[in-house]
Formats: sequence, C-alpha cells, structure tokens
Amino acid sequence: MAKAIVFNIEGKKIKEIELPKSFSGPIHNELIAKVYLSSLKKHPYAPYLWAGMETAASGKIRHARRKWKTAYGYGISRVPRKIMTRRGSRFFWRGAVIASTRGGREAHPPKIEAALKSKKINKKERIAAIKSAVAATASLEMLKKKYKSLSRKKFELSLPIVVESNITKLNTSELFELLKKILGDAIIVAKKKKTGKTGKARGKGSGLLIVRGSKERIKTKIFDVVSAANLGIKELAAGCMPGRLTLYTEEAIKELERRFG
Repeated sequence: MAKAIVFNIEGKKIKEIELPKSFSGPIHNELIAKVYLSSLKKHPYAPYLWAGMETAASGKIRHARRKWKTAYGYGISRVPRKIMTRRGSRFFWRGAVIASTRGGREAHPPKIEAALKSKKINKKERIAAIKSAVAATASLEMLKKKYKSLSRKKFELSLPIVVESNITKLNTSELFELLKKILGDAIIVAKKKKTGKTGKARGKGSGLLIVRGSKERIKTKIFDVVSAANLGIKELAAGCMPGRLTLYTEEAIKELERRFG
C-alpha cells in the first residue's frame, strides 16, 4: 500500500501512514468529466406565462358570412386581431397574440421544467469518479497539468499532503506560514483566485483544498475547506480538471478509508 508523510503544525515530518487504496487507484479522466458535467445545473428561466397574450384580440373577428366584424372580402388572413380604430362598419385591426405577429407570444419559449432536469449517474460511477479524483491529488504529474505555473518549475513535493489534526488550532496567518514550509514553490497556487471571465474554462484558478474530518473545524477564507464526508467531484475536479492541490488531515484520511474502503 502507498504511504504518506505526516507533517506537524511546525512543518516537520513526524511519521508515515498507510493510505487508502483510492489514493493509488487508476485515474479515469473521462469518468470524472462525465460525473462533473452531470452535477452542473442550468439556471431555470422562462418568460411570463401570458406574455404577449394579455389583449382582447382572440375571437373578436367573426368567421361568419355577415358584414359586422368579419374579415371576409378584405383580403386579410384569419389571425387573431385587436381593434385599433373603427369607422362605421369598417375596422382597423392589428394582428396580435400569435407568434407571427408583432408583440405576440413567443413560439417555443424555454420551459423551467427542462432546466431542472439533471442527467442521472449510477452510484457506482459516481463513487469511481470520486476515487479517481482523489488518486489525482496524489499525482505530481496531474498537479502540474492543472496548474500551468508549476509545470515550468522543478520542485519536489510529497503528495498527498497530510497534516496532523492539530492544524485546527491554527489561525489563517499561522496556517499560511505552515503551508509555505510544506509546499515550497507550490505556494504560489495555494491561494484561490477570482472567477475567470465568462466563457473561459473554470477550475484553473482553484487554490488549495483542505479536507478535514467531520468533527474538525478550520476557519479560513483564503482556502476552500470541505469535510471528508462531503468530498465530491466539484471540489476535487472543478472544470473537469483533476489534480487539485489538496491537504488532508489525519482524521480525514481515516474517514476516507471508512467511506471508500
């Protein structure tokens, strides 16, 4: 079984622990992308239900062969019309309500129900994808692929990064100083960056992810923190890009072993 070095809160190596099998398993990029894309939800939107139809137009023109309020003999199509002006038995109509008229309803508007539908993924597929994403956090090659600023640098980094549970006692500044000692040159990608421009690939600016135990509490705003029980594809492989820089507590490693075996 693969092993990992455990660091204390001073940044010193204190021991080695055995890792769960999920850290040394295969990395399936296609499966990770499939599960990640299925987890995304469209923002539901739709026009007002009666948009373009709130007018007294439909049914006002009679289709009987009589003179009053009919369209016969005027060479106009039989569409719903609203009366704009009238002179005797003559009317000035304007088409309304239907999609082919100005100000009418939309022909095939988007429906909220369609946006709320999500692609179903098998439970085994979802678990296999999370295991693959966890394995990617233990790969230096995947880390350099995700963070292009690290691909041009030569550095040694023991992955995955495991720290003793006393890390919960540190405040943000102390935590950042600890990471400087452990990460070295990789500290430049630790802080999470702002969201990129619309249309750009997401996930490239993901900073360090801290995975804690369910009973542990870590308060910080410059790093993303998630419990091992809630760890998923969105946290590990944002933008379908696995290999996120991740720090685990000892308790989180134990919980992942109980969760995945």
